[in-house]
Amino acid sequence: MQFMHEQAPFADAVYILGDLFEAWVGDDDDRPGTQFFIDELRNLSDKGVELFVMSGNRDFLFADEFANRCHCTLLKDPTVIDLYGTPTLLMHGDSLCTDDIKHQESRELLRSSDWKSRFLSQPLEERIQQAKEYRSMSRKHLKDAPDAIMDVNQATVVSTMREHNVLQLIHGHTHRPAIHSLKVDNQAAKRIVLGDWNTQGSVLSCDESGCQLTRF
Repeated sequence: MQFMHEQAPFADAVYILGDLFEAWVGDDDDRPGTQFFIDELRNLSDKGVELFVMSGNRDFLFADEFANRCHCTLLKDPTVIDLYGTPTLLMHGDSLCTDDIKHQESRELLRSSDWKSRFLSQPLEERIQQAKEYRSMSRKHLKDAPDAIMDVNQATVVSTMREHNVLQLIHGHTHRPAIHSLKVDNQAAKRIVLGDWNTQGSVLSCDESGCQLTRF
């Protein structure tokens, strides 16, 4: 609420790159806690701020009705935008963590049309319960897995940036906020990692002069 009321209204556009919700179980989720965030997003958009939302691994079931409810534009993962003259690749980031084989296998399954169709055909309460179970399994995996495999694979980063012909990448997922310098085909490149929103806020602000990570 602090960010949405004090900082976001002064932006030209706000981009959310996934994992806004702990778990999104479908666009028909009308629980009060869910509706609270929907209302905040819609209020910002209605003030004239362009709002773009990308799915994360926790809310990959965003669909058209979600966009209608919060008056946002859904972005595909990945998407290239013109960020003040710099072609910039936006991603959630979990597809870059290719050393985490278990996560990649789960990612492929949960994004399949068959799985999504079966899941969304169930009553809301059943989906909520299943989401809690999935999140519990995910937390256990994060606790048990070696820390190194939780981060992006550098070779995957370079090949992905080369594929999209960009020298700037912005992503989330890893919750390790930083601005990294790297080389893509001997050209200077930049990878910007967004922070999480647990004990404090974390924002990447960009304008004509560049990008800056801040916490508040």
